[in-house]
Amino acid sequence: MKRNYSLLLVSQFLSAFGDNAILAVILGQFLFRHQQGIVSDMELGTVNAFYTSILFVPYVLLAPFAGFLGDRYAKTRVLILGNAVKCFGTFIAFFTVVSHNDFFQSIGYLIVGAGACIYSPAKYGILVEILPKERLVKANGMIEMLTIVAILVGTVSGAKAIDTLSLASCFILLLGIYGFAFCLNFAMTPTKPQANIKLSKSFEEFKRHFFRLLGDRRIAFVLLGTGLFWICGAVMKMNFQPWGIRVLGYETNTEISMLGIWLSLGIMSGSMLSGQIHRVSDLSGVRRYGIMMSILIACLAMTASNSAVIALLILNGTFAGLFLIPLNSALQAESDSDKIGKSIALQNFIENLAMLCGGIFIFSVVKVGASPQVVFILLAVLVAVVSSFLFFPALKGKEEC
Repeated sequence: MKRNYSLLLVSQFLSAFGDNAILAVILGQFLFRHQQGIVSDMELGTVNAFYTSILFVPYVLLAPFAGFLGDRYAKTRVLILGNAVKCFGTFIAFFTVVSHNDFFQSIGYLIVGAGACIYSPAKYGILVEILPKERLVKANGMIEMLTIVAILVGTVSGAKAIDTLSLASCFILLLGIYGFAFCLNFAMTPTKPQANIKLSKSFEEFKRHFFRLLGDRRIAFVLLGTGLFWICGAVMKMNFQPWGIRVLGYETNTEISMLGIWLSLGIMSGSMLSGQIHRVSDLSGVRRYGIMMSILIACLAMTASNSAVIALLILNGTFAGLFLIPLNSALQAESDSDKIGKSIALQNFIENLAMLCGGIFIFSVVKVGASPQVVFILLAVLVAVVSSFLFFPALKGKEEC
């Protein structure tokens, strides 16, 4: 199973790379239209929110089905299916090139989101099958670190590609990346399926599991915390393009993508640090990390200095990584091992519902004329309020945090 872990890490990097590169390619086109006067400031903000939110829709609609796949079938095969769906979505998006119609890239990116929804529960759920429990925190940290590196490199590479290459070339490169990830998953040694799990009962089981997890006050707060992390990341990501253009004076997609790099570097550092200082189920620092995130987000709204922005983004990301990793590890370690797929699918459902709400929020406030700075202030308030309410009941024999 050691070979499976290595293949998982590489395929996860490539798959996440593609997910972020394709969004950068799609959004990059609208920067050019904005510079040509075809798209207004308001339209740029709303289009950004729309396309970023598309990826979240399948997670909300397909969560029960994704949980069923992750529990019923060999997780190695589910990983293969997820990347195959992403390949198909990229192929559909390519038709935007020949038709000059944005509809195809919208549908194609939606299909890529469906592939990501299928892939996600399996990539985390397989860890408990191929690694001992005591390695889960560090393994989660490594998965998150590679995901953040993929976000970092994928976003910048996608932005650079659309700045320098044709749209057709960009989609062909993306298809090759997803195809290679597919091949790596295919090379993994198959894990064991659970033949006793039936699709007909999946939705009812998902519903029961939903209420059972939320009935556990500690797990409910863990899910609230992970949801907060992802809505924070989504809103910041959607705000980077209008903020970079209107406040920081950036003129290329590559410059704007650097904002995500600094934030991602911080999250990567925080993820690695968390694996060293927190044991499984240690949630004692989560609330403090959340409060620090809110302060740093508010500071972003008050500066236009490039050096200050870089420092604030790295610090914010570090506290965000320290915030997230203990929550993810606690959810996996404290959930029933035979229902881990549904637990992670439920986590994805809540997180992506939160991010979808973040997209609706951005769309709405931009429509009424809110500036990028106002968006950061509102986000900081949200993070501070929710973090203040994160109290985790103790496990048996331990103190409440």
